[in-house]
Amino acid sequence: MTETQTKTSSPEFRAAAGALDGLREDLFRHVFAYRPLPPLSPEGRFIRRLPDGLKRAVVWAPHALVLFAAFLVMMAGFSEWEYRFLMGVVPAIPVAMTLIRPVAAFWASMVATVFCGVLGSDGLWGPSAFMAQVVVLVVVAARTRPRTAAWMWLLTLFFGMLLEGGDPSITAPVVTLSAFALLVVAVVQIRRDAEREVTVQRTVTAVERDRRTLLEERTTIARELHDVVAHHMSVVAIQAEAAPYRVENPPPELEQAFVTIRENAVAALTELRRVLGVVRAEDYEAPDAPQPTLAALDGLLDNVRETGLETEKVITGAVRELPQGVELSAYRIVQEALSNSLRHAPGASARVELGYVLGGLGLRVVNGPPRGLVKPSPGAGHGITGMRERVAMLNGEMTAGTTDDGGYEVAVFLPVPLSEQPEPPESRDTAEGNADTVVIDRDGRA
Repeated sequence: MTETQTKTSSPEFRAAAGALDGLREDLFRHVFAYRPLPPLSPEGRFIRRLPDGLKRAVVWAPHALVLFAAFLVMMAGFSEWEYRFLMGVVPAIPVAMTLIRPVAAFWASMVATVFCGVLGSDGLWGPSAFMAQVVVLVVVAARTRPRTAAWMWLLTLFFGMLLEGGDPSITAPVVTLSAFALLVVAVVQIRRDAEREVTVQRTVTAVERDRRTLLEERTTIARELHDVVAHHMSVVAIQAEAAPYRVENPPPELEQAFVTIRENAVAALTELRRVLGVVRAEDYEAPDAPQPTLAALDGLLDNVRETGLETEKVITGAVRELPQGVELSAYRIVQEALSNSLRHAPGASARVELGYVLGGLGLRVVNGPPRGLVKPSPGAGHGITGMRERVAMLNGEMTAGTTDDGGYEVAVFLPVPLSEQPEPPESRDTAEGNADTVVIDRDGRA
């Protein structure tokens, strides 16, 4: 049927055509397809709790049950007085076939039923044929989908009525028992598919949440570093403006070079402001105070102590001024680590260690296990992500994990090459003081 005929036909006709397509897809295409039944997963809800030796045997439990059912079918056939061997083995073969070729096993069971009905003395549904048909329907339905189970049940009903001259009473016991069994299988399948779908959705949601968290943290870092970058670009512009006045009779080429430097610095600030506008939320308000540095760490610790977290600070090495981006990231890392201590370890104490070394700055924030009756409060999971993003931005290293006493430790190293050491404050003050004719705000406007 062409696509045009399908669109112009009635809904009932399209439904019937779809049903026939489903029948062909489920029971007529790839009839002899090789589909071996896989073993159970050793990481299942109950199997993973078993010992390893027993676990290796339990994963093959479905295969053992099917083969045991085939054995019972064979024993039921041996109860016949005539042709007991054939009456037992022939219907048992389709039951065993369900392990490797499920659709072919269904059709083989129908053929075995006719065979047993011809040779046996109990009519179409003798004991072995009865058992074999029910077992095959259940196993094949469990291995396929509910639609296939419905088609097999209908074909069994029509098959029995056709061979018995239209009398449904003879086939009624088979279809009734199989209907209840298939209903149970369908319910289990639907529930299993629903659980799998929920698991997939949770996984997708978790991935999207982690990705959104990562983007939010990166946006926050970009906003905070805007002030740092804007300050440095402003200093470049100011120094470029002031440099010609510090040289007597500078050549025109030098004056033009400094003019170009200042123009490029102002242009960079303007573009930086535009980029920040893209990542800025609608309700974002620019902070009035400058971004914090390690010089403000004592104030942070005082605020944390007021909330009940006993905190101490230990500094090793010669304290010196570091690049503003490093100091801002170090401050935020300590701030987030202490916030995590407040949420996850109420009643514990925390220790903040700063180590100034030649190649950079070492940070270590460690807290003890929670104490008291206050329960830990779960967070949004952004803290560790934000810390790692800040450390990765500076090409640093970070480890985070529980300690032996049940506490938690965050250890960070932020490298600071000697070429990135800030210039002495005196030189910056002199340059800025000699160029009071140019003022550039944090958004890059001159």
